[in-house]
Amino acid sequence: MAVGKDCPENTAKLVQKYAPYATFIREMTFRSLDSHSLTTAFRQISELRKRARMKEIEEKEEANLVKQDKLVRTKNERVPRLSDLTMRPVFAGRKTQGNLESHTNGLRFISTRGEIVDIMYANVKHAIFQPCENEIMVLIHFHLKNPIMVGKKKQQDIQFFTEVIDASQAVDAGKRSMYDPDEMDDEQRERQLKKRLNEAFKDFARKVEGVARKNGYSLEFDIPYRDLSFIGNPHKEMVSIQPTLNCLCNLTETPFFVVDLSDIDHVHFERVTFMSKAFDMVLVNKDFTKQPYRIDMIANEEKDSIQEWLTDMEISYTEGPMNLNWKQIMSHVLGDDRFYMDTEEDEVTAKEAGWEFLRMFGRDEADDEEGSEEESGYSEVSEEESEEDADSADEDFDTDEDDESEFDGDEDLEEQGMDWEDMEREAAADDRRKKRDGEEDVRPAKRKRRR
Repeated sequence: MAVGKDCPENTAKLVQKYAPYATFIREMTFRSLDSHSLTTAFRQISELRKRARMKEIEEKEEANLVKQDKLVRTKNERVPRLSDLTMRPVFAGRKTQGNLESHTNGLRFISTRGEIVDIMYANVKHAIFQPCENEIMVLIHFHLKNPIMVGKKKQQDIQFFTEVIDASQAVDAGKRSMYDPDEMDDEQRERQLKKRLNEAFKDFARKVEGVARKNGYSLEFDIPYRDLSFIGNPHKEMVSIQPTLNCLCNLTETPFFVVDLSDIDHVHFERVTFMSKAFDMVLVNKDFTKQPYRIDMIANEEKDSIQEWLTDMEISYTEGPMNLNWKQIMSHVLGDDRFYMDTEEDEVTAKEAGWEFLRMFGRDEADDEEGSEEESGYSEVSEEESEEDADSADEDFDTDEDDESEFDGDEDLEEQGMDWEDMEREAAADDRRKKRDGEEDVRPAKRKRRR
């Protein structure tokens, strides 16, 4: 018996179970003289359906959860504690504030409404302490190995922070001078508060490390490298992304972005051209069944520093001028058993090993080198031909010079019997002769006019 796509899962199971020998009613219409009773019944049925649906979702979320140990509270000594913290993600859409304590085998957060979240030391994959410098908060972040339930949802990243200044601060309508004593006092208090909170969080992180080490757990807090930070878009907005010793993260904005560098197999840079002002970075997971992480719209000025950092972390990278279809690429890579080998299955046919097929610029450079070798061979032949042409041209030029020199020599022989004075006298005699001949031509013309 066919059921619709919107049919609840339990209803579909009941239909499949009783379909052979049962009759189902699709729709029923009820009438009543009292409309209030129908409204009350409708509201109760809707609430019952909502509770059943939420219970199904919660059971589905908890189905894959790894069971955590119970927290062992420390009773005989003073417990490290941070007060007046805000937790993210929140319980049921409300701001969650409370205290964080470090116990024998984990941390416990107790909210002001009595809600409890336990984080076991053994379940912490990365612990990050980010002091407040240019941000509005100082925070401690835990990236977990296995998700835990916070409220009714699974969460793998838990964060506790304190705001140094309000995210939305009221600004006076009038202009305030930079030399205003009140404003200078506010800035001084803000600097002192930042320093005090940074020291308190750092001291708490150090004490948590000591408690974990004392009870046989390995827990160390990383601090982001701010000098290697860059602006990018990992989700839907531009944020500051900072690398740590073990991961690449953005912790100030939600949703959090935390990538474990030990899980990254390769990094590819897309839209790398001379015309574009920004490029995209794709981080390929070692588990090829998972889709790669993306960070879009990174400024071109950051590319060299990012590539130097990847080289230091011993992570390979390639770059290309266009966006790629990573779903298709990952399905192809997943089905290739000899992906990291440079030959096909016959072990004779050569192929590109690993991620070399993404190295578009590398292949162009190799082709250019081959072309330059061919051009160099051609240039050697052309140089030999040009040398021969130059030799023949020199010979022709030499013969022309010889002919000209012979001609000049004959003229010199003709003029050897005359010096400069003789040549001047001869020229003057020629001028007088031309002048006399011209006068004789003019006189007959005048006589004809008189007649």
